[in-house]
Amino acid sequence: MDKTKFNILKRRSDTHKGDYGHILIVAGAAGMTGAAYLACEAAMVSGAGLVTLAIPKSLNSIMAVKLVEVMTLTLPETRHQSLSRGAYNRIMRFCLKASCVLIGPGVSRDEDTQYLMRRLIKDIKAAMVIDADAINALAGHLSCLAKAGGEVIITPHPGEMAGLLNSNNLCVNRNKKNLAKKFATEYNVTTVLKGYGTIVASPKGEVFRNNTGNPGMASAGCGDVLSGIISALLASGMPAFKAARLGVYVHGLAGDLAAKEIGEISLRARDIIRYLPQAFKKIYG
Repeated sequence: MDKTKFNILKRRSDTHKGDYGHILIVAGAAGMTGAAYLACEAAMVSGAGLVTLAIPKSLNSIMAVKLVEVMTLTLPETRHQSLSRGAYNRIMRFCLKASCVLIGPGVSRDEDTQYLMRRLIKDIKAAMVIDADAINALAGHLSCLAKAGGEVIITPHPGEMAGLLNSNNLCVNRNKKNLAKKFATEYNVTTVLKGYGTIVASPKGEVFRNNTGNPGMASAGCGDVLSGIISALLASGMPAFKAARLGVYVHGLAGDLAAKEIGEISLRARDIIRYLPQAFKKIYG
């Protein structure tokens, strides 16, 4: 691997946590607190200086136990214990001090929550990673992307991309490179089209095909880990296309290291997080 393509820099000795960004992660709902946990943990292990989790207020006690280094922002919720549109103002105020916002892991498809996701995507001015249920909220509402204020990275799997394009999985998988490139240039977003040979495309038409990863990573939560990794790199000041490329590469590398040790069958998302330090160490060398 050509390490120069990722512009990897070692940390200075006279540094502090503020140099590596403050990420706001808008994630989680009843039954899906694991997605929030995995994204937050992956962000911390990937070098984030500070992480705050925006979570429905009734789930705060659960996340406070799960996450030791992560702060929480407790917010109004729906009757289904997902974020309600009443959370908008507090999230937007917090975004004023955030280096990067990750939005979507496990937030649910509750109608009120989906409305909130679209409104946030339109109005947030910070750099942003859009994942999971926030991607689903954009189906039929892609004009929201044109109004985003900062650099945007979107991370759909083929099913989510099919939903955005009113297409199907087979068509997406047959045309991953072209579809990712077209989507990135048309909507001015760095596009990470996940799956075998994940494609990363920039708004300028640059394309990167990833060569790390293995079938053991076809497991619940692995996408949440990826979005956390990418968010940490973006929050550190890395440009969106480079953050997405490195994030995808190191995510797959950690999965390969885990599979080598424990096998593909037993590989879980938390194993990828466990092997991230080794993956970064290999890259930093």
